[in-house]
Amino acid sequence: MVDINIKHRWMARLILLLAVAGVATQAWSQTTMLVEPPTPLLPLSFGAWQAADGAPACRDCFEPEGQAAAVLKEDGLQRAARISYRREKGAGTLEVTAFQFVDATGAVSAFTFLREPGARTISSPEGKIGAELVVADGGDYIFRSGTTVVVANTSKAGASVVSDLRRLETTLPKIGGPKAQLPMLPTLLPQKGLQVDTVRYALGPVGYQAMGGVLPGAMVGFDKSAEVIMAKYAGRGFLTLLLYPTPQIAGDRGRAIVAEMNKLGPTAGTVKLRREGPLVLMTTGGWSPAVAQKTIEGIHLHNLLTWNKAMPLDFHSEVRKTVSLLTSIAILSGILMLAAILLGLFLGFGRAAIRVMQGKPAATEPEFLRIDLSGRLEKIHTESQEPESGG
Repeated sequence: MVDINIKHRWMARLILLLAVAGVATQAWSQTTMLVEPPTPLLPLSFGAWQAADGAPACRDCFEPEGQAAAVLKEDGLQRAARISYRREKGAGTLEVTAFQFVDATGAVSAFTFLREPGARTISSPEGKIGAELVVADGGDYIFRSGTTVVVANTSKAGASVVSDLRRLETTLPKIGGPKAQLPMLPTLLPQKGLQVDTVRYALGPVGYQAMGGVLPGAMVGFDKSAEVIMAKYAGRGFLTLLLYPTPQIAGDRGRAIVAEMNKLGPTAGTVKLRREGPLVLMTTGGWSPAVAQKTIEGIHLHNLLTWNKAMPLDFHSEVRKTVSLLTSIAILSGILMLAAILLGLFLGFGRAAIRVMQGKPAATEPEFLRIDLSGRLEKIHTESQEPESGG
């Protein structure tokens, strides 16, 4: 009876330990994660400038309006801020608007949209400001830093503020990894005769049409994750590059573009079209046929193609199904293994408990069956009896 009570106590402790472990595991899985809010997009002061009205109630609540709102949303706008600054000493005001996007690809597209035609690129004597700094005739400066695009209206700022904008650039959010990777498509544009202020890079039909695209937005195939860049060349016409995820999609869209250009006829100018893998190249406008053909034949992808955008579902649905199936198999295997272990422990401890309650030792030596071919008779013995020796 003493042994039975000891075994019962030992089993009760084991059950209690397992219950405590289960509660601890559940509590650990439900641990609350604290997320630190992002740093405000624009600072309250930089260089010789301070916010004119102090700290606003909501610093990242600026909402663009009209066509700009639709285009920037299409580019992946996350948040925007606008603050008016005054000089600490002296006269002048500076209105700064900043837009932050999901990745650098969206920021590049927004930068080409917000840049005004005829804007000229300038450089700071103190070093480079962001990826590119341009200034329009009205005094608006625009530059991109990582995933942020900044527009500064300096019409009432007085003296040059280029050095102050460089200080502002150092306060903007920094980002690394895949989201900081720049798109490859702009690097394929030939530089000879390129009018930089006409470069337009679009990620969606709204932005493409707003930037003066020559094709219907629905035809380009932005629902297939297309990217488009277009630019004008001095004394010639426009060059359009369209990049698709796969050569099959590029071929399908290329045939649709040929049909559309045939409908437009002479109004489209000199149209030359070529496809290389997932890239479609097209000239329109005032090109000479020979120069247009030479231009599109001189652009090649080589092995530089990278794709950091999310692929549409119809391209990798089979991959997702395979991953889902393998994950389900792994989870089911894990559950079955755990169930087998728990069942083995239950049956093992249960059998031991039954033997103890019957007054037998918990552990027993294995019993073997023996075939005796000697022809001698042996007495049948129970488990507690030892067989008589035959010799």
